[in-house]
Amino acid sequence: MAFRQRTSPAAFPSSVVLGNRWPVLALQAAFLVSFVTCNDAPPVPDDQLHIEKRWVPDTCQRHVTEGDFVRYHYHGTFPDGTKFDSSYDRGSTYNVFVGKGQIIAGMDKALLGMCVNERRFVKIPPTLAYGSKGVADVIPPDAILHFDVLLLDIWNPTDTVQVETYYKPENCTRQVEVSDFIRYHYNGSLMDGTLFDSSHNRMRTYDTYVGIGWLIPGMDKGLLGMCVGEKRLITVPPFLGYGEDGDGKDIPSQASLVFDVVLLDLHNPKDGITVESHYVPEDCERKTQVGDFIRYHYNGSLLDGTFFDSSYSRKRTYDTYIGKGYVIAGMDEGLLGLCTGEKKRVIIPPHLGYGEEGKGKIPGSAVLVFDIHVIDFHNPQDSVGIVSLFKPSNCSVLSKKGDYVKYHYNATLMDGTVLDSTHQYGKTYNIVLGSGQVVMGMDIGLQDMCIGEKRSIVIPPHLGYGEAGVEGEVPGSAVLAFDIELLDLIPGLPDGYMFVWNGEVSPNLFEDIDKDKNGEVVLDEFSEYIDTQVKVGKGKLAPGFDANKIIENMFTNQDRNQDGKITEEEFKLKDQEDKEIHDEL
Repeated sequence: MAFRQRTSPAAFPSSVVLGNRWPVLALQAAFLVSFVTCNDAPPVPDDQLHIEKRWVPDTCQRHVTEGDFVRYHYHGTFPDGTKFDSSYDRGSTYNVFVGKGQIIAGMDKALLGMCVNERRFVKIPPTLAYGSKGVADVIPPDAILHFDVLLLDIWNPTDTVQVETYYKPENCTRQVEVSDFIRYHYNGSLMDGTLFDSSHNRMRTYDTYVGIGWLIPGMDKGLLGMCVGEKRLITVPPFLGYGEDGDGKDIPSQASLVFDVVLLDLHNPKDGITVESHYVPEDCERKTQVGDFIRYHYNGSLLDGTFFDSSYSRKRTYDTYIGKGYVIAGMDEGLLGLCTGEKKRVIIPPHLGYGEEGKGKIPGSAVLVFDIHVIDFHNPQDSVGIVSLFKPSNCSVLSKKGDYVKYHYNATLMDGTVLDSTHQYGKTYNIVLGSGQVVMGMDIGLQDMCIGEKRSIVIPPHLGYGEAGVEGEVPGSAVLAFDIELLDLIPGLPDGYMFVWNGEVSPNLFEDIDKDKNGEVVLDEFSEYIDTQVKVGKGKLAPGFDANKIIENMFTNQDRNQDGKITEEEFKLKDQEDKEIHDEL
């Protein structure tokens, strides 16, 4: 303890017991007196203590009172300037209780009322110092003593941890409790401002549990009740800090400690995720479930607001399956039960995030905050969603595979982003149903419609543009929404046919086609004949395709040996062929 430390003149009590060494010490004292006299020492005052305040801090939060423990540096000199002692020479402060008689009476009085970092020049008369006896070999009898004192520390055994909050966020939803795990930055200094440690200098937070003995007792207490973002000055007396021994390096014995703390993070090992709803669409027919595939945007930050990632900055959504372990456990849970268009904040403790190790810009043991916006989701088992918005009263003819249909559409993503619209081109989109001219989901969505009907069609990506999407137009894995109106329908041919006869087929069909009667039919003869039959209504080509190409195809199929002409032996009608061969005639 401080009063057991190495002795110095300022600590000697006024009545020193010299014992059997008195004769020798008396001679030495006599020598010292003569030495001082030879140096023209001023007359000794009766009992007047002289105090000169050479520097006082602008701010003095505490003054020394009786019973306080102080740490101070000093130079001790005689009036002629001769040094007799200095704490600086020993490389350690002088530590003592004030007003307890542990030091000479003049110093006991001189220290009263001092502030930390205050400097005083003190002249102590012998009546308040070592009197007529002095201290052998050091202080002559009746010596006036001068002390240049710098106070570095004050505390009292009755002190507790002092907390001064100089910034507190307006929104403080949670405060530090015993057993919480926190991440904080700090500057640690002694009472005189000497810095002994800083997490800022190490460029990493100090991470610890609170209230379970991982910290010095004073810090365990001082951190309780803090909010994330709060800034505090925590003053810890030595008996709640490093005590008599200090830390063996930068913190001296019996030193008060001042920690300037900012709390960055807070969680408890028992925490689950926290979900805050920011926006929920009024129309929410479906919510995300395990196994769904979701596309969402997010901003990721730490609890103190430090940004670490954003899908927006990459200009593409984050796409993943839910509940399959493709994302951190907390996000897997936080993505459940959401609607398309919903916005939520998901707060994830580290044991459900990136744990003690962290990842990339995310420090170890960090709580994560994700602000997410669901763009769309689907399930691999989904089919096309069809909602009829309007249906004419006369709806007897329904579209089917092979029909040539004309329709208008507006195409968007599920978040309303416009992809395309036929209305802006002023013409319909025309296709043959079931021919692969549009994505499979549209082929399905246009089935069984009647002219004038309006539908809303939702197409999952596996029936749309898949994982790849369309570069610059449709994102990968995007769910598509179409509002369509069927304007016209031309019935197609039976499945597998590109040309059919309307009525009976001529029994002399080959001869009818062989216009020059040479027993061979060339492409010109064949094309002219089929064109004529279509024009007069005796035959019909599949609608929606290039007629010339259909006829060329039909000719090629009949030209069995591919010599550019059809003979009567090669020529066959469809019902004369195997079902799996050639669909024409």
